[in-house]
Amino acid sequence: MFQWSKLKKPYYVLAPMEDVTDTVFRRLVGLCAAPDVFFSEFTSTDGMFSPGWSNVVHRLRFTSDEAPLIAQIWGNNPQNYFRAACQIRELGFHGIDINMGCPVEKIVKSGCCSALIENPTLAAELYSAAKEGAGELPVSIKTRIGFKIRATEEWCQFLLELRPAALTVHGRTAKQLSKGNADWGEIAKVVSMRDALQGETQIIGNGDVRSLEEADQRVAETGVDGIMIGRGIFDNLYLFDRSLPPLAERTPAEKLGLLLQHVHLFEEEWQGEKPFRILKKYFKIYASHFDGASQLRMQLVETESAEEVEELVHNFLASHSSCHETQQEAISP
Repeated sequence: MFQWSKLKKPYYVLAPMEDVTDTVFRRLVGLCAAPDVFFSEFTSTDGMFSPGWSNVVHRLRFTSDEAPLIAQIWGNNPQNYFRAACQIRELGFHGIDINMGCPVEKIVKSGCCSALIENPTLAAELYSAAKEGAGELPVSIKTRIGFKIRATEEWCQFLLELRPAALTVHGRTAKQLSKGNADWGEIAKVVSMRDALQGETQIIGNGDVRSLEEADQRVAETGVDGIMIGRGIFDNLYLFDRSLPPLAERTPAEKLGLLLQHVHLFEEEWQGEKPFRILKKYFKIYASHFDGASQLRMQLVETESAEEVEELVHNFLASHSSCHETQQEAISP
């Protein structure tokens, strides 16, 4: 059974990202360089038990290739937290994480996620309900250093006293959204607070880390047990294996080969359940840092199927190869 405390330290976690880290993208990351832990997209506990369940069930789809995998949940109803935890346990996830950090306005207005920073009583009730339903699965929490202002000492001390298996701390307040720099000094405070409690909660730092080298520096500075990385994965799908050349150093054929894997995995998995257009947000990952990449991206966003992408990529690579050969002939003695 998965336990946060048994991971070799420091460990590296792929952050949950809304409309990004679905089962297809997680599998693609795993094919390139798997993190030590995967997270699902965050899933509404209310949505799990509403007539609109079919609109959110895809968030909990996964394969055995995505392991260990933590299901992240959000909401404000303790009863639904209990029911959701029971269902997640039955589905075969390796743990449950409670989102107490998302700063999106419409979610905050409903009293969920980062709004819980100002409602610790409800936060504790939700954690207890999830813990009860989770059985032997570890329950963790992801949060921020405050709501409008920094409240690290009060808020994170409160959470640590709940004894979650792990606590991920993003070094910004909810009000900051993603503006400014993440304050890793505040994250270091949480490590010291955990140590003072002689607690076993794993502390995971999050914010502005885009490589394992940066992650190692933050570990050395703060003493966190692990690092959660989000947007850095867009720069380098091989981020989680420092022995591999980064994506930026790969050939156009390698990059576009990954793109084809992505679109084919997408169509095989969703078969029309998700519209093809949502793939367009990923195209810049693959079509960047080579001659003709910008023009290719403009053409890619007009595609409507994996077959169209494949044809476009094959034509581009054939043309690219032909141009390269012509250039080589021109400079040959």
